[in-house]
Amino acid sequence: MIHNFSASYAGHLVDENIGLQGTPANDRWYTNDQLVETFDWALDISKHAEKLGFKEFWMAEHHFQPEGYEAIPNLLMLGLYLSTQTKTLKFGCGFNIVPMWHPLRLAEDFAMADVLSKGRIIFGVGRGYHTREVETFGAPMLDSEANRELFEEQIEVITKAFRQEKFSHQGKHYTLPPEVPYRGYDLKELTLVPRPITQPVEIWQPLVSANPRGIDFLAKMGIKPLISNNPKTALEEKLKMLQSARAKYGQETELGEDMALGFRLFIAESKEKAIEKARPYFEEAMKFAGPLGVMPLTPEQNASVVNKGRTPGVALPTLDEAVEAGSWLCGTSSDIVEHFKGIEETYPGVERVNIAAVMGMPLEVYKDQLSIISEEVMPAFQR
Repeated sequence: MIHNFSASYAGHLVDENIGLQGTPANDRWYTNDQLVETFDWALDISKHAEKLGFKEFWMAEHHFQPEGYEAIPNLLMLGLYLSTQTKTLKFGCGFNIVPMWHPLRLAEDFAMADVLSKGRIIFGVGRGYHTREVETFGAPMLDSEANRELFEEQIEVITKAFRQEKFSHQGKHYTLPPEVPYRGYDLKELTLVPRPITQPVEIWQPLVSANPRGIDFLAKMGIKPLISNNPKTALEEKLKMLQSARAKYGQETELGEDMALGFRLFIAESKEKAIEKARPYFEEAMKFAGPLGVMPLTPEQNASVVNKGRTPGVALPTLDEAVEAGSWLCGTSSDIVEHFKGIEETYPGVERVNIAAVMGMPLEVYKDQLSIISEEVMPAFQR
């Protein structure tokens, strides 16, 4: 049953001209003074969300984005700072892009943040999707299988470091410790210093596609998935595959257990009004995500997006279609309550929902949406 509401923010700034008719994604360019405002946004959202009763605030790691869509490069550093400015709110790493890290550097940094925040940082991992950042840091992204292979070995290293007082690892990419003499003896094992005080460490990962290998790895490693913005049929497929994969490793779970559902939503006095108000944010997200392959657009559609939707004969996805499919939620607060109640009925294991700040959404609009959720949605799920 749903009882944990969280907020998320990928680190975007707002151009005055958003939507299809606004500034093209590749033409957005912010100064450094503007880009660092994302940290002020994160602090503002954190304090607001905590006051409203949200339990967690998730942020995304990304790099080299002067376009201002995702401008937070270090989640552990920012999360630790925010923990000093709040009292109870937990901060989710959604997600550390592991191929850009040495796995032991990431494990150490999380462990230190866990100790200093007294357990208020949530560990999350991802493979990445921006070639600009992943390949720049020397890891594969264009070669998806090489990226996945590297990522899986890195997670094996990290979990050993978290769970074992002494560990070693021999794999394709890492031999840990290296075979070197050390202070009069041959080095055979390592110890992470410090180790996390929160044990066992929960590890979260986005579940984007119904890839059998990826879902099997989640189950094998005990990783908890965040599944966001999925139409009903796609969501059900992933949940059933996850349940089956977990059973293979001796984990019997209800549909929706030990995972979270993410939503892009907008609440207004009517469904029609909500769609009208949210349309520019849907279009801004399409401008950002389409060329990256995150939103499945054809080459012709991506060209039309760059052309501000004016290419003759090329139809683009609409928010109305997304709402009908269930990948966006638009309506009254009662509509949202009804939708979440339906999720509880269909997937009895679901306990956590995450509400995202969508690309292009101004800070005050997002805070207002969180306030509406706190006042008019969350009370229906108090136990």
